Amino acid sequence: MLEPSHNQELPEIPAKRYFSIGEASELCAVKPHVLRYWELEFPQIKPVKRRGNRRYYQRKDLEAIRTIRGLLYDRGFTVSGARQQLLFDANPKNSGEGEDLIQEVIIELEQLLSELRQAANLS
Repeated sequence: MLEPSHNQELPEIPAKRYFSIGEASELCAVKPHVLRYWELEFPQIKPVKRRGNRRYYQRKDLEAIRTIRGLLYDRGFTVSGARQQLLFDANPKNSGEGEDLIQEVIIELEQLLSELRQAANLS
């Protein structure tokens, strides 16, 4: 996942296997209650739960949190929009389909423009 530009100002993620919610909060500049909410909204964040339902985040979780943070805080996405963007990024074959559709629309618009110009010349 690509991290938006502002996330480069965040501290480097240490070489550890698990991080507490407090550590994740500090490393990602997001409050713990926001992390708990994002767990419900984004399937990319799946902390391991151990004794007493304590959360332990892995590096991949922190990277996902930073990406989500960038989408929401830096790029102004809504939670729903960020979720859709992450799904789109995770499925690269969608991008080719989108480009094909755009090309089809461009061709149709060029044909329509040509017809309109011809009709204008006839009047």
